[in-house]
Amino acid sequence: MKKTIPIFFSSDDNYLPYLAVSIRSLIENASPDYCYRIHILNNGLNAERLSLILSMEQENVEIVSVDVTHVIEPIAERLNLRDYYTVSIYFRLFIASMFPQYHKAIYLDADIAVNGDISALYQIALGQRILGVVSDDIIASHRDFRRYSEEALGIPYRRYFNSGVLLMNLDRFRMEDIERKFVYLLQTYHFETVCPDQDYLNVLCRDKVLYLDRGWNKMSIDGDYSGMPNLVHYNMFYKPWQYKNIVYQEYFWQYAEMTAFYDELRETQKKFGLKNKLAHVKANRVLHRNARRICTLPDNFNRVLNEGRKDLDAMRYEVPHEA
Repeated sequence: MKKTIPIFFSSDDNYLPYLAVSIRSLIENASPDYCYRIHILNNGLNAERLSLILSMEQENVEIVSVDVTHVIEPIAERLNLRDYYTVSIYFRLFIASMFPQYHKAIYLDADIAVNGDISALYQIALGQRILGVVSDDIIASHRDFRRYSEEALGIPYRRYFNSGVLLMNLDRFRMEDIERKFVYLLQTYHFETVCPDQDYLNVLCRDKVLYLDRGWNKMSIDGDYSGMPNLVHYNMFYKPWQYKNIVYQEYFWQYAEMTAFYDELRETQKKFGLKNKLAHVKANRVLHRNARRICTLPDNFNRVLNEGRKDLDAMRYEVPHEA
């Protein structure tokens, strides 16, 4: 029997067209030597539009929709959401407990183009590390974010990783109780964040991750990568369905044309006008301002957990929901 590679995405209705492109790109580069089981984590999706994605299944690629409402609902009110963030960004934190049958898995954001066979990522040995990750180019790109990583989170900015691509050691994730520690911090401290789920993962998995080649999560912020990256991440405001002349946009449109959403995506780009662009400028300024402000708070991650010498592993905590 062929080895099965479990892959997870999370999405809401708005992101289904981009998810379709991600899955199409993954399928186009998949090896016939493996079976790929793709899980779409969600809390309710439009059935007709979802069916367009599920129909992309082929002999060695299975696509299933997984409703996680029952898991996320008990803590939904405490989740830190703002701007374009939705509850779906937190779904990745519950993969280990929801899928005890898996020892290892891949998580991908829906705004990614897969240019190489994803099985090569899965084969990377993690040892006792919780995650395989890539450091975040956007955090490293500006002093406000670099300062935020170091002063608000207590993490050297070059070691702050992006959570849009995760090679997950699920056994270690469970052993380290990452999910329960996340819930504990969420209900106890209500930390303000710049990148909600990502900040928590960086804090909880600090010094327990394997840093991978940037080609496994190359952001479209610039083209400073030799050769073709395996995964292109159209993160933050660098999205080809909004702006023209985005770095690595050719990969996105190559796969988009193979989906049922191509015309819709082209129309989305066409309608993305000055008002939308000005809103992005404003959102970016707010993001920088919040990063600077959180650095000064007496109850940020760094001051509570590091300077306050709080040991997460020694803390007693309660789980407010059934995992």
